[in-house]
Amino acid sequence: MLEELRIQNFAVIDRLELQFGAGFNVITGETGAGKSILIDAVELLLGARADTTLVRAGSERSRVEGLIRLDARARLAVMPLLEREDLLDADQPDYLTIMRELRLRGRSTARVNGIAVRSDILSEVGRQLFDIHGQSQHLSLFRPRHHIDLLDRYADLLDARAGLAGMVGELTALHAEMRQLRDDDEALRRRADLLRHELEEIRAAELDPAEEAELETERNRLANSEQLATLAAEAARLLNGDDRAQAAPAVDSLMGVAAALAKLARIDPALADDYAAAESMAQQAQELALTLSRYASDVEFDPYRLDELEERLELIATLKRRFRADSIDGLLAYAERAAKELAGIDDGDQRLDQLSRRADQLLRQIGDISARLSRARTEAGAALSRAVMRELGDLRMERARFEVLLQQAEHPAGCFVGERRYKFDAKGMDDVEFMLSANPGEPPRPLAKVASGGEAARIMLALKRVLTAADQTPILIFDEVDQGIGGRIGAVVGEKLWSLTGEHQVLCVTHLPQLASFADAHFQVRKALDDQRAATEVRALTDERERVAELAAMLGAAGAAGLESAREILAAARVVKGI
Repeated sequence: MLEELRIQNFAVIDRLELQFGAGFNVITGETGAGKSILIDAVELLLGARADTTLVRAGSERSRVEGLIRLDARARLAVMPLLEREDLLDADQPDYLTIMRELRLRGRSTARVNGIAVRSDILSEVGRQLFDIHGQSQHLSLFRPRHHIDLLDRYADLLDARAGLAGMVGELTALHAEMRQLRDDDEALRRRADLLRHELEEIRAAELDPAEEAELETERNRLANSEQLATLAAEAARLLNGDDRAQAAPAVDSLMGVAAALAKLARIDPALADDYAAAESMAQQAQELALTLSRYASDVEFDPYRLDELEERLELIATLKRRFRADSIDGLLAYAERAAKELAGIDDGDQRLDQLSRRADQLLRQIGDISARLSRARTEAGAALSRAVMRELGDLRMERARFEVLLQQAEHPAGCFVGERRYKFDAKGMDDVEFMLSANPGEPPRPLAKVASGGEAARIMLALKRVLTAADQTPILIFDEVDQGIGGRIGAVVGEKLWSLTGEHQVLCVTHLPQLASFADAHFQVRKALDDQRAATEVRALTDERERVAELAAMLGAAGAAGLESAREILAAARVVKGI
């Protein structure tokens, strides 16, 4: 629900803050007081064109801000949009703040939950949460493409339609793949040739994921063979000694130490562990000397093998650069992907045949579901027409004729219904439009072309009454709904608007006291002078006497008689409301 509306420097409004209730909110006031400006402010909030003439004279900018409390249904409606645009407020998930600012100089700005957005995002939010009925671009009744949604909600066909949409989505993907296979045949052939060449090149290399590290190790040994042999021989000489040695070899020295400790340990057993350590070191040194001697003699320089290693490693490096791989595993993974793609290209004709058969199957299934939907819509359309005309009779449009027109168009590539083929989309094969004959003898014509502002509001009211349970729009605003009707029928309209509040928050601008008497919250708009300037003021009539006085003023009746008439109207409405 629209919980708060704050307006600053907008048209004749200086500063205004309103708190609306959850039920039926009525706005009244004298002609020219500025009631319609409140609707203009809401429309601006919902993405209407920024008109700088609405900036209050003497001000640089206008600002309109709305605070909307989201119930479960409203969250479900608007959450996909908020998630898509990253506009969620984690701190206040049950509230949505919308702000619009007009500037005399520079661009207007819009924000949702404090985040700057384009005005079309405001419009999208508005379509999910608001329906403004009257002479307004938001009037959903004047958008024929939405009529099928209203009818399908009424007929409880949305689940069946969702299944159809899934099939249509699958068919769209099939057609895209088929077009690619047909239109890009030559490009696919060239791609196949390239893939075959690349695969041959990688496979010819006979790569092993472990070989690169092994090759590099062997290359390092061969490239440094002379130094390795020299260092190993020197280490062995130091351990074993040779004819040139001036000092005792390390092994002999360690063995001498071990022999001395053996004698000491016989005298002092406390040195037994030291003797064992010396004996172990002498043996290890002897073994190390043998190992180094063998290593030095085994090291050999093989320039031919080194060339082979360098060539193999260069081949691997070249392949990695060419195919942008970090390792041999990456090269093999690329080859696997290329093989799969090549198999898909080589099997293109077979794949095309499979896709064609599946597409034909889907077209027949879509046709069956579309035909069932069409039959259900025909029955629901007749029932909806009867129900709407009963409501219109209560609203002094008893001579109007309302119809739901369903049309189909044949198409050579459409879905199959028997021997015929029909154009279709995710909603089926029907085009749905609401039609109206406002006067006897006139043929029904598209609703948007024949309904005046007041008639459109009453027709929408009738539709909302019939579709209340199915309608998902949480906030309804009615302007000029009482145009051309009198007091007696005004009470009927008031009751019907109030009855919508079980499923919706309703705001209504009216001049009829009989309608206003059904309000759960009543707001009075008046124009006052502030420093010799006209300014619109709005106040909530919470006191019984204030409300009675406003209804009497709307009746145009002065004195005690007028007040008594206003009390009677208010009492009659309370009886109907059961309060």
